[in-house]
Amino acid sequence: MNILSAIIVFENLYEVKRLFHWGPIIALTVISVCSSMAILDSILWYWPLDTTGGSINFIMLINWTVLILYNYFNAMFVGPGYIPLGWKPENQQDIMYLQFCRLCQGYKAPRAHHCRKCNRCVMKMDHHCPWINNCCGHSNHAYFTSFLLLAPLGCIHAALIFIMTMYTQLYDRISFGWSTVKIDMSAARHIHHPIMPFSIAAFAATLFALGLALGTTIAVGMLFFIQMKVILRNKTSIEAWIEEKAKDRIQYYQTGEDFIFPYDLGTRWKNFKQVFTWSGAPLGDGIEWPVHEKCNQYTLTIEQLKQKHDKRQRSVEYRVVEDYNGACCPLGKGLNTFFRTPCTEEPRIKLTKGETIFATRGTKWWMYGDKVLNEEQAKAGVRIRGWFPRRCVEKCHYDSANNSTSEEKKEQ
Repeated sequence: MNILSAIIVFENLYEVKRLFHWGPIIALTVISVCSSMAILDSILWYWPLDTTGGSINFIMLINWTVLILYNYFNAMFVGPGYIPLGWKPENQQDIMYLQFCRLCQGYKAPRAHHCRKCNRCVMKMDHHCPWINNCCGHSNHAYFTSFLLLAPLGCIHAALIFIMTMYTQLYDRISFGWSTVKIDMSAARHIHHPIMPFSIAAFAATLFALGLALGTTIAVGMLFFIQMKVILRNKTSIEAWIEEKAKDRIQYYQTGEDFIFPYDLGTRWKNFKQVFTWSGAPLGDGIEWPVHEKCNQYTLTIEQLKQKHDKRQRSVEYRVVEDYNGACCPLGKGLNTFFRTPCTEEPRIKLTKGETIFATRGTKWWMYGDKVLNEEQAKAGVRIRGWFPRRCVEKCHYDSANNSTSEEKKEQ
């Protein structure tokens, strides 16, 4: 019992560590600044509590803060849900339709993907969000999307408070001349009885909070619409990309296939209910899913396997001719390489002259690929992949992407 208690305490401490990351620190700071300044501006200068409207406004501000933090912390600490380590389907014949994850030592269930940051296979993974320092997936998708809705709404309310506070406090302090505009912050010309004077410091703090509120409204609001777009189609951001690649593959090879996304239930309302429920818990166990009548549980995973095979077939072997230290924006690799670094959280990989790497995609100045590792590293499931400057490699005279070395470099 003592050992079990110690394990529980350790897991709780590990979850608390999620707060000590730049994402949650910035997010909680913005929430704190906007909420506290909106409450202070209301009580002190714009809408005091001795009025009915002021009391209602105060309660609404408190409710926004509570709801935002409730959904934010649930999105962070409830987590997306993880595929059990060593998982495999009950029917052994279904293994042929799934990818094997060497790091988790199990198979990836339908809609699951391995997250490099969480180091686990995540149920219905949408993306890894640095602002909650966790993945957005099956179990916390509703909390995360609710946070994306409530944060802009709360910020809009706060922004209105900031604007009205500055307007009412500065209206009778501004004097207009023929060529000048003067603001007298020492005192208002009319008689006011605020709890404390609206000083230059208060004006600066309110203006700063207004900028945070408007910026958050725009940025988070855009993320909300992106999330709702995929939710109403019962997709994730990753699955939308897989579907796009499926159409490109079919068009490129002229296979004549008719790819149907298996998880779209036909109506937006049915898709919506897959994520949002009255209990807050999503429908399903995160492994088996309701699918389109013309599809089965492994329609998408089979398409993924086809894309992985096609990716290996089309990969190109390169030899490293110039060392690279793995910097995001390397100074010594040219101005174009420095300024046109890929805008992504995907890693950069360190290169040493003489190494071999298989490139699978790239831009004019950068490439993405997998290093060819020795047998011990390959058996241990080690994989080194990421972006590197194009000028650091040169194409081999032959394309051996289909040889045995390439076959060992399967997706985790």
